[in-house]
Amino acid sequence: MSSINLTDHFLIAMPAMADPYFTKSLVYIAEHNDRGALGVIVNRPTEMSLTTLLAKIDVPLEAKCFPDLPVFFGGPVQTDRGFVLHRPVGDWQSTLVVNTEVGLTSSRDILQALARSGQPEDIVVTLGYSGWSAGQLEHELGQNAWLTVPATQSILFELPYQDRLASAMELLGVSRLHLVDEVGHA
Repeated sequence: MSSINLTDHFLIAMPAMADPYFTKSLVYIAEHNDRGALGVIVNRPTEMSLTTLLAKIDVPLEAKCFPDLPVFFGGPVQTDRGFVLHRPVGDWQSTLVVNTEVGLTSSRDILQALARSGQPEDIVVTLGYSGWSAGQLEHELGQNAWLTVPATQSILFELPYQDRLASAMELLGVSRLHLVDEVGHA
């Protein structure tokens, strides 16, 4: 069993992150347990908008005040599948409840509700997710690939995506300019 639980935390990619999927990424961890971890990248928009995504999956857009939000690259796993990080949790067909206010839903009914009523209003829509097998994330943390910090909903849902990474780092009192690409060796 893992000695740490990073559910409802941010992972901040260190500058030396070699994996191009995660370079300069901010990952929100929706689940972390002894079987592994699951999260979504929340600061890497794709060229697709939510309006375009809804049209591609034949969900008619009815909401009049619907913002044209970007769809994000959530990670390299199941990139053909959509995931909606949202608050409030609500009552959807397939939701991973992260905490009392945040859920991660992969069922079509949430997209239909978004198109119909614009609700839930606080959302991050991704294609794909980021996943780690048992012990893999802990190993990467030991290799100094990530910084971790408890997540805040204001960063997730109230800030423009361009500001999310820097704001998460500020929670640690760290500036990206002060991070180095290599760890010291004795």
